[in-house]
Amino acid sequence: MSLTSKIDFAVVFSVKHANPNGDPLNGNRPRTTMDGRGEISDVCLKRKIRNRLMDFGETIFVQSDDKNVDSYRSLKDRADACLAFKNEKDKDKAAAAACKEWFDVRTFGQVFAFKGANQAKGDGVSIGIRGPVSIHPAMSIDPIFVNEMQITKSVNSVTGEKKSSDTMGTKNTVDFGIYVTYGSINCQLAEKTGFSDEDAEKIKQSLITLFENDCSSARPEGSMEVLKVIWWKHNCASGQYSSAKVHRSLVVRKKAGVEIGSDIDDYEITVNELEGLTPEIIDGL
Repeated sequence: MSLTSKIDFAVVFSVKHANPNGDPLNGNRPRTTMDGRGEISDVCLKRKIRNRLMDFGETIFVQSDDKNVDSYRSLKDRADACLAFKNEKDKDKAAAAACKEWFDVRTFGQVFAFKGANQAKGDGVSIGIRGPVSIHPAMSIDPIFVNEMQITKSVNSVTGEKKSSDTMGTKNTVDFGIYVTYGSINCQLAEKTGFSDEDAEKIKQSLITLFENDCSSARPEGSMEVLKVIWWKHNCASGQYSSAKVHRSLVVRKKAGVEIGSDIDDYEITVNELEGLTPEIIDGL
């Protein structure tokens, strides 16, 4: 059974001495907007959700190379291995097979654009699937300060080098920031992909534990923490309020008297009441 009620959600999380999402066009520095606020792309957030769903045992189509759990080294190889999708002549039925096979396809959608996506047709026509779950880029509440440090190597990279200690590059981290991302789950699109209430619950759990098993040299364990997940479940498929109005009901700001926020205790999180729509507010683990 597909999703019965529209859902809106928000995630409030902290970043401390970490690079949450490097910009490859800017020396891998943490992403920032023109006014200095920190930014994390929606693609980055979806990658983390996919990774958590894989940890839960779900079958995922778009797997990263460093978290690959099957033998397929490309999306085309993975698609071709699903015979229900590969051999289906009808595009709508092929899309339905893909949604049934892969959790992230029925969640976020997918464009099967590689040649021969539906080889039984022989025409290589792309198959596009619109997913019901949409996510905004995460933005920091205040402008962030990016700390840049020089890093060095302490061993020769190649035999015969005359010296081992030398400047190797730079490492950029956000000193501290509170970030917020918003999202929504659309019932009309959920009906088309087969996304269910049970699937929505798994998305909620992935958001609560978003940074589990996500540590790296740029994001040490504990440097990114989910503070709150706010989950609004409407009483109808179309929703009682627009997503924009629901998202605006969440207010995250510095406490009175705090000039520069440097800790989670410097901020307060408030959810303004909307008549008839009471959110579930969950603390991060």
